[in-house]
Amino acid sequence: MSRTFAYCRVSTAGQTTENQVQEIKSAGFDIQPQRCIEETISGSTGSSERKGFNTLLDRMESGDVLVVTKLDRLGRNAIDVQSTVQRLEGMGIRVHCLALGGVDLTSPAGKMTMTVLAAVAQFERDLLIERTQAGLERAKAEGKALGRPVKASSEQVQALKERNMSQSQVAAELEISLSTVKRLWKAA
Repeated sequence: MSRTFAYCRVSTAGQTTENQVQEIKSAGFDIQPQRCIEETISGSTGSSERKGFNTLLDRMESGDVLVVTKLDRLGRNAIDVQSTVQRLEGMGIRVHCLALGGVDLTSPAGKMTMTVLAAVAQFERDLLIERTQAGLERAKAEGKALGRPVKASSEQVQALKERNMSQSQVAAELEISLSTVKRLWKAA
């Protein structure tokens, strides 16, 4: 007989998972307390790096069902969510997402939904890259300096070197790292 688990996640300590737990119960899932994993961790953290999620994986077996309220509870982006669902499917675990009408993401319809969502996410990433590149080209055309601001010039380092200062003293004087001093030490 399959067991049902719930994974509820919030991003900050000021938030609570109570709404997610209630939503799962309202959808008709009877989850025993020890099978409801709740954690507070940023969504930008991959599922494999989440202590609570790994605890969940340790408890689940083939034939079990995992219920989440939204896809973003499972991973930091569409690719992470997709790989997490594939990992669970490989373990024989079905994944239900309430925000998608409770569809089993490991079923053919669920896989299709995941594929469409992954395509949309990839499209959004491609548009973001395109806009970033256009912005960089515009900035270059306007003559703006790109990259990190220079903290010290080779001339500054050479001037202090000529005053017989050590590399460590130059780094302290210019408030830069020793590796930057070493790079500029031989530059002139």
